[in-house]
Amino acid sequence: MKKRISEMFNCSTFASGKRLLVIAVIGLCLLPATARAAGIGDILTLFQTITTIQGAIGGALSGIQTLNSTINNFRQQIIWPVAAINQAKASVTSTIAQYSSLMSQIQTIKNNSATLANPSQLESVFRSGQTGSIAQLPLIYTKVYATVPPPSDAPPVHRNMIDMDDALAMGSLKTTVLSDQTTQGMLALADQLEQQSAAAAPGSGPMLSVQAQVADLETQAYMAKMLAAELRQEAARLAHQNTLLKQSAAATRNLQNQIQQVLSHP
Repeated sequence: MKKRISEMFNCSTFASGKRLLVIAVIGLCLLPATARAAGIGDILTLFQTITTIQGAIGGALSGIQTLNSTINNFRQQIIWPVAAINQAKASVTSTIAQYSSLMSQIQTIKNNSATLANPSQLESVFRSGQTGSIAQLPLIYTKVYATVPPPSDAPPVHRNMIDMDDALAMGSLKTTVLSDQTTQGMLALADQLEQQSAAAAPGSGPMLSVQAQVADLETQAYMAKMLAAELRQEAARLAHQNTLLKQSAAATRNLQNQIQQVLSHP
């Protein structure tokens, strides 16, 4: 008897469900008669319940799988078409390969024009695009444009104008250094956005667009700062011209007074 049961379990033609059924039947046979009589009905009821639940769950799982498949197809064909996304990525990659080298060459072009030692050093500093070099500007600027003359060599109004013009000129140079450094940062960010757009996952376009918009706002803010520096420079130029006109008017008035004194002399 034991040998036949072992052969039944070793037979490869039995499915797992049938094996479980056979085990349950054998277990019932080994139970006492009173236990078999008491539990056979419950076991049959349990088998019937399992069959019912399996049918209900199987239908629900099949429905869920069908719904997931429909949603994925809708996303891949309507919302984020795979073909269009691959085409856009290929276009971005082609554009980067075509123009990145040319843009890098343009950025590395040197357009320094000064030839003497001090002017060349000053030009190198304010074209460096490094804020760490701003501290060197006052000393180098003084070597090129000299210092404010002492009171014995120029009247106070002239000394004031010279000092103000130097301050505005140096401020504008410092602003250009900051602007160049910011430009380098914006170009690096643009390269990063290009690389991200070439390998972006479907649905990440709005996030890249937000980064680009933030970068655009930063660029506009720095442009406004440069425009403010230009406006200050223009205001200082107008003030300088008005000062010269006021000096001319004062000189004319003094000349008239002197002529009147000469004419009134007996």
